[in-house]
Amino acid sequence: MDLCGFEVGLDRPLFLIAGTCVVEGLQSAMDTAGSLKEIAGELDIPLIYKSSFDKANRSSHDSFRGPGLEAGLKILEQVKRELNLPLLTDVHEDTPLDEVSSVVDVLQTPAFLCRQTNFIQRVAAQGKPVNIKKGQFLAPWDMVNVVEKARAVGNERIMVCERGVSFGYNTLISDMRGLAVMRETGCPVVFDATHSVQQPGGLGKSSGGQREFVSVLARAAVAAGVSGLFMETHEDPENALSDGPNSWPLGMMRELLETLLEIDALVKQRGFIEAGL
Repeated sequence: MDLCGFEVGLDRPLFLIAGTCVVEGLQSAMDTAGSLKEIAGELDIPLIYKSSFDKANRSSHDSFRGPGLEAGLKILEQVKRELNLPLLTDVHEDTPLDEVSSVVDVLQTPAFLCRQTNFIQRVAAQGKPVNIKKGQFLAPWDMVNVVEKARAVGNERIMVCERGVSFGYNTLISDMRGLAVMRETGCPVVFDATHSVQQPGGLGKSSGGQREFVSVLARAAVAAGVSGLFMETHEDPENALSDGPNSWPLGMMRELLETLLEIDALVKQRGFIEAGL
């Protein structure tokens, strides 16, 4: 599949979707995107910069949601223009999709909304590549139905993204078998390594997280075989305005990516023998 000018799939090298959870300001966005671009360029990994102008699924009314549509899009547009990076952002049921689509290159649907038929089809109808997050409540094989809804409006550039499954209260687990199962959708599979270690609502009025396991799950997912990796990152996760506990430190990004690229090259060179069973 062509994605922002590069090919993605199990026969192509790993690509990266990365950035801060929410837009925290112009300087923060430029600094983070600039650092990621430098790392990705040196490692020859295709990069899509990710950040949200509004996060509608916060734990508390008091949680920071982002700068909003107008201010957030202006910042993202400047990042795109000055750094020449493709953009991905979240959209919601009340998002003016045409306005967002005029700026960003990839639309992302939140996990909680993956079963909302009208929403999925309105997003797909924009004609942009769409990254569909699998719901925390959904079996991996059920993503076939979600993809069929998206494709029914004529959009073939659909990705499916694993971000963990609810396991008891405030806990997520990642079943690596699900990555192989979701290949049956015929879509590139993306693994969200940072939301998979999130502890939804775990801090009462905000979500907790176990960032020490981001690298563990990322290594496992790449070894299982994925097309792309999604990671939220921050230069100072302890002071991030959203999803800090599960954000990977920006200063440690290069080292982790170097390992992941080596794993990715090995498993894709040897192929996936389970496909013959």
